[in-house]
Amino acid sequence: MTNHNEYNDEDITMGYQKLERYNPQTINKLAAHYKEILALLGENPEREGLLKTPERVAKAMQFFTQGYDMNPAEILKSAMFKEDYKQMVIVKDIEIYSLCEHHLVPFFGKAHVAYIPNGRIVGLSKIPRVVDCFARRLQVQERMTREILTCIQDTLDPLGVAVVIEARHLCMSMRGVQKQNSLTTTSDFTGAFKKDEKTRAEFMHLIGVHLN
Repeated sequence: MTNHNEYNDEDITMGYQKLERYNPQTINKLAAHYKEILALLGENPEREGLLKTPERVAKAMQFFTQGYDMNPAEILKSAMFKEDYKQMVIVKDIEIYSLCEHHLVPFFGKAHVAYIPNGRIVGLSKIPRVVDCFARRLQVQERMTREILTCIQDTLDPLGVAVVIEARHLCMSMRGVQKQNSLTTTSDFTGAFKKDEKTRAEFMHLIGVHLN
């Protein structure tokens, strides 16, 4: 995957500056394919409303998959501090937006992450950034849950990690079974959260999620 951080494209609109980073070569190649896709779908890619659509979609896809260029372990390491604190640390209701790798259709929801420090804590903003690293890739919810948990466990070496993700999948509501209100919940635990039922129950109570 080409590094998105080698370049930038600025767009000044309505009195504010928006800075986004793209690879121009990748954008051009993707746009050419999307233009062909529009034609295959029966559209006219030369009509006014679609003239810039291939480029817009190409930029959107680079943004949606920018997690491939991020190193979640390094994000955690950039803000690790020694601290003698061994109680649960929870960051809940972390918004997630990802693309299902089976249909390239979005799924979105919330992630709840907890860890019990073992001599080291991490800056709280780094946990949502780690979640984003894995969400901004082509994903399945089950794997993403495990990847977030494993990264935090391996990098911080805490006494335990807990991750719960609740998400709605448009591949289920827009197509397929077309169930509009279904919610998918995945969870994974290590250490104290896995071994101690009371610790796990406390976490689930604090995030307000019930696993059957």
